[in-house]
Amino acid sequence: MKGIVFNLLEDVVTREYSADTWDDLLDAASVSGSYTSLGSYSDEDLLKLVAAASSALQQPPEDVIRWFGRRAVPLLAEKYPGFFKPHNSTRSFILTLNEIIHPEVRKIYPGADVPEFDFEVMDSALLLGYTSKRRLCSFAQGLIEGTAEHYNEQVAFDHLRCMRRGDDKCLIKVDFPENGVSPH
Repeated sequence: MKGIVFNLLEDVVTREYSADTWDDLLDAASVSGSYTSLGSYSDEDLLKLVAAASSALQQPPEDVIRWFGRRAVPLLAEKYPGFFKPHNSTRSFILTLNEIIHPEVRKIYPGADVPEFDFEVMDSALLLGYTSKRRLCSFAQGLIEGTAEHYNEQVAFDHLRCMRRGDDKCLIKVDFPENGVSPH
């Protein structure tokens, strides 16, 4: 996993809690905490940090990962405005993940192992297929929720299939209930 993910987690924890809280998580997780954005690190480090946060907050790990995704979006929008500015809706943004955003991520962070998405566009929803060896669909959901907040929209999720439950991929219906039909 690329260090940028760990850097984002540190920024989110530090902003929402404190630098001491980040240090406490590093200690509880028994990880070094020296992450450079371009470096590659064990997925296990992230899982250990999530487990430590889960224990400290008494929340399920999936909730912690989802929270992280949601809170990371404002930082991403600040750092990479070019990904967000061309869009005026969450739906428009999501539909560029495979063709625009993830290829750019791979240019910025060589070796980045990003998830693959497939889409079925519906009137007021997207049927989103998610495949990743990391099975971080909760992170993807949090990122989508954060993106919806960025565009001042509402989204609702129905997780129809899940890799964590043994399915070959996640299948998530993302509804845009109050936003009307967004342009594709």
